Amino acid sequence: MNKRKTLKAVLAGTMAISLTACGTGGESTGSTGAAGGDAGKDAKKDKITITFQNIWPDATDPKNKLMKKVVADYEAKNPNVKIELDSLNTDQQKMKLKTQAASKEVPDITVVNPAEQMKPFVEAGLLAPLNDMLDQNGLKGTFQQGILDYYSFNGNTYAVPDGNNIGVVYYNKELFEKGGVKIPTTFEEMVETVKTLKSKGIQPMVIGEKDTWTGSFLFMNILLRTNNGPGFLKDVAAKKKTFEDPAFVEAVSKMQDLIQAGAFQEGVTSFDYNAGENLFKTGKAAMYYMGSWATGGIETSSVNGKVGVFKFPTVGGKGNPDEYMLAPGSGFAVSANSKHLKETKDFLNYLMINYPKEAFANKGAVGVAQTVEGDFKAAGYSDMAVEITNLFKSVKGGDLAFDNSMNPGTSQAHLTSIQNLFVQKKEPKDVAKEHQTAFEANNK
Repeated sequence: MNKRKTLKAVLAGTMAISLTACGTGGESTGSTGAAGGDAGKDAKKDKITITFQNIWPDATDPKNKLMKKVVADYEAKNPNVKIELDSLNTDQQKMKLKTQAASKEVPDITVVNPAEQMKPFVEAGLLAPLNDMLDQNGLKGTFQQGILDYYSFNGNTYAVPDGNNIGVVYYNKELFEKGGVKIPTTFEEMVETVKTLKSKGIQPMVIGEKDTWTGSFLFMNILLRTNNGPGFLKDVAAKKKTFEDPAFVEAVSKMQDLIQAGAFQEGVTSFDYNAGENLFKTGKAAMYYMGSWATGGIETSSVNGKVGVFKFPTVGGKGNPDEYMLAPGSGFAVSANSKHLKETKDFLNYLMINYPKEAFANKGAVGVAQTVEGDFKAAGYSDMAVEITNLFKSVKGGDLAFDNSMNPGTSQAHLTSIQNLFVQKKEPKDVAKEHQTAFEANNK
């Protein structure tokens, strides 16, 4: 996906939030044909089970709550249908789906990531086109302009996303005050802030690096700066640059500066995404770099009201803080081999038609990929949520995650290489060489 389309999608998201923030609370958008239906009549139909693999296992996450509510509502309206939830953390889900795909036993509904990550599933014929489902009940029109492009190949859309986000740094204002530090305006100040907080017994940052994409997401923001803007991976893919380019080597060096300064919690690679995030949500860390999708979970945690956000700063004087890591979000896809394809699409249509309303009601509407109707402030959203919506307005472009931009083989080598930096310091040029070797091996 090119930068123009990426920017278009994020800016569209900005406009959607901006325009709807002044609106009034809306009614449910509607319901699908079967979902709107006749429970008594449906009770006479054959019983079917739809497997719904998802990445919302955390019961405190607004998305977990909205998913369970929508499922319960749908099952009440369609008593012949049981939605069987398979809730996994992100890396568990990716591994499980990989195994399932190898045996062509993909769940009725599963989760895929955009662009290069989902391309192999599409090419293998494992996913069903969703064009007809998107045309049902006006669902397609609820998505922000351009966002579905990330999930479309050869004129067909194969997944529907739940989010359209940017990478930000959340910070605990109380811990910043206790540590006597201010919001860093450069990466070098961020490293010094880490050292100061650590010297005062405050955990500077947290991350769930057992799920390897988390460290990569942070690293890629550093690379976005050292490259003086987006497009590094695109240039590597086009063989205009290599991973041994000075910008990449510098990014590795800076990443290690942050790690070696003691930024992250002990045993960081044994914490999965939820465990790492929960340290921040329980007030045990001062900073947390993550996609803006984390806003809802933080708002419903014990640190609500104490958290602010800031843009990832310049690195070595390079880069523009208004360029962000862009995360169009994971998407729901339907198995092409589903025994209940019609019913599965019907449920997914119902879920996505109701998603914006339920996300808004559950304080999870920041960074949703669809237009959200409702007055955020009147609904009790925090100042932090409003800050996030303002950051969306500043977006001047950015990069997608590494594993959304590169083929799976190169991506896996990258994820492992960056994870290793959290447990062992390495020569940056050796890390760069690891990447280039993997890229060449997977691009013959």
